[in-house]
Amino acid sequence: MDLIIRRPEGLYCPLGDFFIDPMRAVPRALVTHGHSDHAARGMGAYLCTQGTLPVIRHRLGRINAEGIAYGERRRIGDVVVSFHPAGHVPGSAQIRIEAGAQVWVAGGDYKVEADRLCEPFEPVACDVFLTETTFGLPIFHWQPEEAVLEGMAAWWRANAAEGLGSVVLAYSFGKAQRLMAGLAEAGRIAAHPTVAAMTEVLRGAGYALPQLGPVQPGALVIATPQGMASDWALGLGPHRVAAASGWMALAARRKGVDRGFVLSDHADFSGLWAAVQATGAGRVICLHGFTKAFAAWLDARGLRAEAW
Repeated sequence: MDLIIRRPEGLYCPLGDFFIDPMRAVPRALVTHGHSDHAARGMGAYLCTQGTLPVIRHRLGRINAEGIAYGERRRIGDVVVSFHPAGHVPGSAQIRIEAGAQVWVAGGDYKVEADRLCEPFEPVACDVFLTETTFGLPIFHWQPEEAVLEGMAAWWRANAAEGLGSVVLAYSFGKAQRLMAGLAEAGRIAAHPTVAAMTEVLRGAGYALPQLGPVQPGALVIATPQGMASDWALGLGPHRVAAASGWMALAARRKGVDRGFVLSDHADFSGLWAAVQATGAGRVICLHGFTKAFAAWLDARGLRAEAW
């Protein structure tokens, strides 16, 4: 019997009677991390890591939610589950499900490169691995984080020398704080209120992050695209705008910004392949993104792969 199947609500574990990252209301949800495409409102009960708990409470309001430590084993119905670091954003997890001799792992979103902020990716041995394939084409290849951050700091300095402000667009949770942690020694950092509020949530959860300052000349400002479309952006003064995303690897995605920095919280193509190999899984299920292309690539290398 498959330990995870597809249902309209999301990934479902019949033996445990729970869903993983459902987008429709269900009685019980196991959540891999706090991004809105994985943690939605309306669930009867949530189970997530202790690092994810304050994030989803901040985003979803009053919910029935419990946090669990990495590696802690919990029996739910006829399966045993545990959460293991995914390296994607603070608190993110892969979910291991065990029933008898079978072990399945739902990888959620992950990256194998360590950064200065979140818990590093932990390979989990399994029979079946459910992997994201957001960047599952060979054209996606990331440079080391240090090289990207050095380039961003140089861009920031050059703008300041011309009397211009520097604004970097990034997700309010995860990417924004990763930039703060990586650029803390390069100068003053400010943020849009949405980003600042999430930063305080993470700081309260124990993540080491620099104190944010006011928006003023010489500061690097981290904002969301929505923030730049609001009245808040009118007070920025002359500035240049960059974006930090894996999608900046595609020239078509750089329209509307002065500079694109290729920095992703998802694994690149080689990272996906490395993660699959590390699990030792003989069957791989590809979710999200370039599922068919990555599944075909895995099939050609002797794995049983399928696209969901």
